[in-house]
Amino acid sequence: CLQDTAGQERFHALGPIYYRDSNGAILVYDITDEDSFQKVKNWVKELRKMLGNEICLCIVGNKVDLDKDRHVSVEEAESYAESVGAKHYHTSAKLNKGIEELFLDLCKRMMETAQAEERLKGNGASQSASSRRGVQIVDDEPQATPAGGCCSSG
Repeated sequence: CLQDTAGQERFHALGPIYYRDSNGAILVYDITDEDSFQKVKNWVKELRKMLGNEICLCIVGNKVDLDKDRHVSVEEAESYAESVGAKHYHTSAKLNKGIEELFLDLCKRMMETAQAEERLKGNGASQSASSRRGVQIVDDEPQATPAGGCCSSG
């Protein structure tokens, strides 16, 4: 489930409903807006407190097409992400830059984490994340049908 509240404070109390069983989270800030980066830091604190270290966090600096107006330095953002065990990404939704790589990498990381938890569970270790849903990748791209359609009788 994806939650996009655009950082609106009035939706903050609803957060746990959406993220309680999450395997991963994408936290996006605007590189031209220091306040949006601070809000990401607040979300990281909450997610780590509620879900521990098992959740894969992605911190995303969006609007890299506006680099000349940058107010959050690359060094600061990447250093912060590393300090909280998250991975940092650079994207431009406007130019469709870095988006696909972000989602593919997050899916890969979630699957690796789930497999590591399964191995631990197989060794009899207790699981703090045992109630989480399994990671599923769904390809919803329409598949090409053979010439003549699906019901062609030749």
